Amino acid sequence: MIAEAGLAALWLAAAMALMQLLLAGLALWIGRARAMTAAEDSPRAEARLATAAQLMAGVRPVAIVQGALAALSFLLLIAVFVRSDMSVLLVATNSHSAKPMLYKIAGAWGNHEGSMLLWVTVLALAGAAIAAIERKLGEKTLIATLGAQAAISAGFYAFLLFSSNPFTRLNPPAAEGAGLNPLLQDPGLAFHPPTLYFGYVGLSIAFSFAVGALIMRDVGSAFARAMRPWVLASWVFLTIGITAGSYWAYYELGWGGWWFWDPVENASLMPWLAATALLHSVTVLATRDGLRAWTIMLAVVAFSMSMIGTFLVRSGILTSVHAFAVDPTRGSFILALLVLYIGGALLLFGLRIGTVKQGATFEMVSREGGLVLNNLFLSVILGVVLIGTLYPIVAQAMGTQLSVGPPFFNKATGPIALALFAAMAAGPLLRWRRDNAQALLGRMTAPIAVAVLGMAGVFVFAPDAGVLPILGLGLAFGVAVASVAPLWKRDLKRTPLFTYGMVLAHLGVAVSLAGMASESAFTKERLVAVRPGQMTQVGPFSVRFIGIAPAIGPNWSALEARLEVRRGEGETFVMRPQSRFFASPPTVTSEAAIRTMLDGQLYTVIGASEDGGRWQLRLWWKPWVTLIWLGGGLIALGGLLSLIGRVKPRRKVRPERTRYA
Repeated sequence: MIAEAGLAALWLAAAMALMQLLLAGLALWIGRARAMTAAEDSPRAEARLATAAQLMAGVRPVAIVQGALAALSFLLLIAVFVRSDMSVLLVATNSHSAKPMLYKIAGAWGNHEGSMLLWVTVLALAGAAIAAIERKLGEKTLIATLGAQAAISAGFYAFLLFSSNPFTRLNPPAAEGAGLNPLLQDPGLAFHPPTLYFGYVGLSIAFSFAVGALIMRDVGSAFARAMRPWVLASWVFLTIGITAGSYWAYYELGWGGWWFWDPVENASLMPWLAATALLHSVTVLATRDGLRAWTIMLAVVAFSMSMIGTFLVRSGILTSVHAFAVDPTRGSFILALLVLYIGGALLLFGLRIGTVKQGATFEMVSREGGLVLNNLFLSVILGVVLIGTLYPIVAQAMGTQLSVGPPFFNKATGPIALALFAAMAAGPLLRWRRDNAQALLGRMTAPIAVAVLGMAGVFVFAPDAGVLPILGLGLAFGVAVASVAPLWKRDLKRTPLFTYGMVLAHLGVAVSLAGMASESAFTKERLVAVRPGQMTQVGPFSVRFIGIAPAIGPNWSALEARLEVRRGEGETFVMRPQSRFFASPPTVTSEAAIRTMLDGQLYTVIGASEDGGRWQLRLWWKPWVTLIWLGGGLIALGGLLSLIGRVKPRRKVRPERTRYA
């Protein structure tokens, strides 16, 4: 009965979403009718006012109940996976009784239907959170926001219930399950999708805020201050999810790379780019009451990218280790939702944006101007990635087969990204409203000098590193210096926590950039076929292939290589890459052995055997590659500090005189 209870909870949650939408719509319509007859002083007018108030009062509790029911449904789905209930079709096709418990639990969202239920659950919980804790928005704008959130939820409930029911029974039950994709049998499955989904679906809140503000013509600094913490939280989760996913793919797929420009990877990058632009834009609106229309548009674009990512992953039009669905009918359903929500929001934007006042103005040489430049660069990169991702799909629909891979994305986005980093270095050094270009140049002296010296040093010691990596390393040094500029000559005890968050996030960007550039510039790769006892070299390491031995795991068997590795005159250590075989479903995977050191990672993969007793061995030495994920962690931590600094009560302090306001 667990599956039936889960399905019932899902139907009830869908009913609550429709009720929430209906209550919000009626409350706003009756309230609008009351406003149009405000001069009328009659019992009928008073009754309308009382009815609107009662309807508004009912929206919040319904949203909270909807979130609770969706969460209950998802927990019951986990329960049938934990019990290995093979009478549930989803369990029989995506699980196995012999799987470790971690993968039974995580397997609940390691498939199309389960991942969509997780999506809907986060969507419902986000709406419940708005209803429970949001107090900064005006009451009518909040009701419009909750109505928009309910409209989004209703569409995805319909998708689940009529196209992707996760609780469908199998009669007769299967004797045993087909198992989980071995590439997903990793602790990363328990961590990466939920964090990414909290980021993805969290952007629906920004979308609903924008729709609610447009409906009520309430676009201003108060609206932005209410929306900013939600955008920050979503951005933090997206950053964590992308960083974790990058490292998971890096060590699990055995390709030796940290970003492959896979279309589904791009599906997570595009919302992050839009959310980053939105975060900066909403800061200008909240702080200086500027960029009103741009902020609304970015809120729509950010959630649009999440919807496009959902369509790419679950439509069946892409073949990827990350993609789940292969049913074009489901893809058509999601495409219809995308057209409905995004098309409707853009239509509303077009109809109402003329009623949005301009807001405060500013000079181009100012902090606001720097953030606008930042947004333009981010938008251009987003456009390039979007075109590169969708163009092969469009071409295939027109009968042409082509692929767009890393060479295109690296060449197209690399120079723009470097320009973005240069602009980012100047951003924290600019004053609000108005600044002087000559004064800015004086403040930029130290970052520019450090960047030039860094480029020169890299060119002297590694002239073959390449132009973009050299520029990237130099800019990383310059951005690192500029990122701490807001702390110069300040009383650090009185500095707001969100300022520390900004500094840490920008510093994290510099650290990640240094890791990316170093990996591109200094990586050494060696592909050899060796016999037991033979030695080979990669970078500063001597690697001796000792031999192959069998190994057994919880639900796999493997051929395990034993490598004795020595760096220079240092001590010898052993690495054991594996070639694993999973029986359910039958799959062979390469499990890399990675040795992390202070200055990089040694990455080893064992391949197939050849005639004469030789084995293929692939080795990479990747100096400073770990800075990529360290920087990602710093960016997320900076966002978290900013979030805490924005939402916690702040004590008033005496204003301090600083060089940068």
